[in-house]
Amino acid sequence: MELPLFTNLLILLVTARIFGEIFERCKQPAMIGEIFAGIILGPSVLNIIHRTEEIKVISELGIFLLVIIAGLEINIDDIIKSLKGKNIIISIMAFFLPNFSGFLVGYFFGLQAMTSVFIGLCVAITALPVSIRILMDLGKINSEVGQKIISIAIFDDVLALSVLGVLLNIKDTDMSMLAVTKAGGISLLKLFVFIGLLTFTYLMIKKLTHKSNYIEDLLDRLISVLKGKEPLFAIFFVFVLLFATFTETLGLHFIVGAFFASMLISDSLIGKSNLKSIEKTTSNMAMGFLAPIFFAGIGLEFEITSIHNIGLLVSVILVSYVSKIFGGYFGGILAGYGKNFSLTLGIGLNARGIMELVIANIAYKAGLISSEIFSILVLMGVFTTVTTPVMLKQAFKKIE
Repeated sequence: MELPLFTNLLILLVTARIFGEIFERCKQPAMIGEIFAGIILGPSVLNIIHRTEEIKVISELGIFLLVIIAGLEINIDDIIKSLKGKNIIISIMAFFLPNFSGFLVGYFFGLQAMTSVFIGLCVAITALPVSIRILMDLGKINSEVGQKIISIAIFDDVLALSVLGVLLNIKDTDMSMLAVTKAGGISLLKLFVFIGLLTFTYLMIKKLTHKSNYIEDLLDRLISVLKGKEPLFAIFFVFVLLFATFTETLGLHFIVGAFFASMLISDSLIGKSNLKSIEKTTSNMAMGFLAPIFFAGIGLEFEITSIHNIGLLVSVILVSYVSKIFGGYFGGILAGYGKNFSLTLGIGLNARGIMELVIANIAYKAGLISSEIFSILVLMGVFTTVTTPVMLKQAFKKIE
């Protein structure tokens, strides 16, 4: 018998927070504990809670806020920096080598082309929020290699979400070469339209920020006039939802718009105190309630019994480590950095975590990957996230 919604939420949230706390104390991301909480409560172990439609809706809100938090941590100027000079070599190698390797694994095991593409995408991504957290814990966020890891992770996340938008447009075709080419061309055109809007908004923002605190002063005056509660938060979400609605209207996924819109918001635009207020409120909502439910929901979807192809599981995990670390290492060598520096770079890019799980979850909901592939990708995300801090700590010792 299915428990009432709020009883499910209570059990999920309490269990997710307890396991999250345990993992935090073991110097691991809380999200790993939250996924384990879902696995224990779900069909894989105790079979107490199932992923109902209501939990799915709450999880969607969790995805929405997690993507916004990731976007707020990114400055568009940092993306431009990651495309300049030597950085572009590392960024390209660290994304396309794992992407191609993941695709080859799927192709070798006879999976459908779209499934193989999604495996490649999940192998290629680096979870920016997880990378930032690991570097902060190690006290290396401001080091040269730390800054390189962050700028390349930004490039990977932006590219992965752009590719995701195109793939979701292609999924409704009959997968013939002509249909895929046509749908791919149209979705790329839509993406360029969105990038055009984004570029225009960015240039307008740059122009306005040259007029000493113009937007910040305008925003402060508007907030002082409004009588409702949390007007700054409401204005921010109207802005983000406008972009999310625009991308959905174009046929791209709403998280693409939400991610890019939140990237446009910076302290130079709206002021440090306003940005901190937005970050704090968004983080409180996400990390306090919605994100634990999302990650526990992934645990509910995870089915260990659905994994029959152990060779595929081992191959995906092995390729995710080798291709990502080697991609970063080889890119670093080509860019003229030393061996230890390049190896540290590759290891630092290896954590998948949040963004990979978001993409895997979207692909699973869209029917593009099976329950088995979803469970394999969850395990891959967990393994790479758990082991990266230990490996990175040793790599930094070699540099020193």
